Amino acid sequence: MAARGKLIAVIGDEDTCTGFLLGGIGELNKNRKPNFLVVEKDTSITEIEETFKSFLARSDIGIILINQFIAEMIRHAIDAHMQSIPAVLEIPSKEHPYDASKDSILRRAKGMFSAEDFR
Repeated sequence: MAARGKLIAVIGDEDTCTGFLLGGIGELNKNRKPNFLVVEKDTSITEIEETFKSFLARSDIGIILINQFIAEMIRHAIDAHMQSIPAVLEIPSKEHPYDASKDSILRRAKGMFSAEDFR
């Protein structure tokens, strides 16, 4: 029997989650917990953070995609995550363009290299 791969989880607005679900990422684990959270106007920051932490704790998730504007709401939790798996990738949404200066991965990468390294 081949080993199963890891899942992609999504925390995003309705359009983002719908797109990824139509692309086939939707799954339920053995406890019937989905690998996505649709964030709406009335979704609390606590619920977003708890879902993010639950995705970090799941062994079946390898990548967490999160809309950047939502990531800003729980920036402290994202910055506290130091493991490489699951990888946390911030993505744009239809309403909010991508801002590289806010991306936690890019900020960490900038700290690893100096301008001298690229000459």
